[in-house]
Amino acid sequence: MKHRWAVLMVCMLTIGTLRSNTAAAQGTPPVTPPKRERSPGFELGQNYPNPFNPSTTIPFVIGDYPTCTDAGRQYRVTLRVFNVLAQLVAVPILQGEPAPGQSVQNLLLSCGRYTAYWNGNYLTTTREVASGIYLYQIQVDGRATVKKMLVMK
Repeated sequence: MKHRWAVLMVCMLTIGTLRSNTAAAQGTPPVTPPKRERSPGFELGQNYPNPFNPSTTIPFVIGDYPTCTDAGRQYRVTLRVFNVLAQLVAVPILQGEPAPGQSVQNLLLSCGRYTAYWNGNYLTTTREVASGIYLYQIQVDGRATVKKMLVMK
């Protein structure tokens, strides 16, 4: 299953690159994709800075923030970083309240806006990741979404 996911992600990235290169070569402006609707229950923001070296911040929103109709509800949240081969590279840590410094893995969070931090190292080592494309995935109560980021050294 991991290999299929990795092949799919590599194909998607390759097709996107080829499509934008072809449009640029033909002198036509690239087609702007339609704005994505926010997933009910969570939203994954683009990391910043992007590209980055050596660290980055990943914003995300849980629940229907800022209206929070069910403020007492707890969501199970996991945020992970993968390489393009779908190998786990890192689990970012939460910044700010309610659990600063705790890894965002099976963390129970209530409705709100959060940020996670990744220092650019492999898992719990001090070894920095190589330059390239990485994918970060958030899972909230079993539903997931993915975005890409770029490490540039």
